[in-house]
Formats: sequence, structure tokens, C-alpha cells
Amino acid sequence: MNGGYNMGRRKMPGNMGNMMKQVKKMQKEMKKTQEELEAKEYTATAGGGAIEVTVNGKNEVLDINLDEAIVDRDEIEMLEDLVIASINSAMEKAKEDSQKSMGKLTGGMNIPGL
Repeated sequence: MNGGYNMGRRKMPGNMGNMMKQVKKMQKEMKKTQEELEAKEYTATAGGGAIEVTVNGKNEVLDINLDEAIVDRDEIEMLEDLVIASINSAMEKAKEDSQKSMGKLTGGMNIPGL
């Protein structure tokens, strides 16, 4: 077939067929990597370790640990700020790891949705 695939009346050049195989392989690898990332856990602390938050790659908070020494009714606002800071830090770690892992697969290509 002259190095191509018969697609109705048109023929797809052989290199196009190879490219499609590569795209399918990349999609499969991306799906596997996404699943691996979603299963990972990321932990971050704030307030010198007084608060520790763990999230997963799906951006879900899994655990929050508070040091008993910081739980004071007069300092609730500070406690809330520390919880927010530690959650945001853990989420940023997850995002950076996801971008790094996906960047390896896409070879630096900017693919929408990733």
C-alpha cells in the first residue's frame, strides 16, 4: 500500500501512522502517571511543625495534626491561619510534582488540561 494506511479514498502516510501510535502510547503513559500521582501523599507543616497537613494527588486533605501546645482558645485565628498555610503548601507540592511528572511525558509540550 505504498507505506500508508487506506482510509477510504485517502491514504495516511506511514509516518502519520507511527505518530498516531506514539500519541496513543503517550496517552496510556499519561493516564498511568496521573493515576500514580493521585495515589501519592504530600505532607507539609507550618508554625515550626505545630501543624502538619497531608493531602493526596487528587487535592484532597487526608489528615491534619495539631500540636497540643498550640491549641489555645485565645489564639484560634492564628491556628486557622496556620492550617490554611500548611494546606496551601501541601497542595503546591502536589501540583509541582504533577507538572514535573507530566512534563516528562509530554516532552515540554503545552497540552491543554494537563
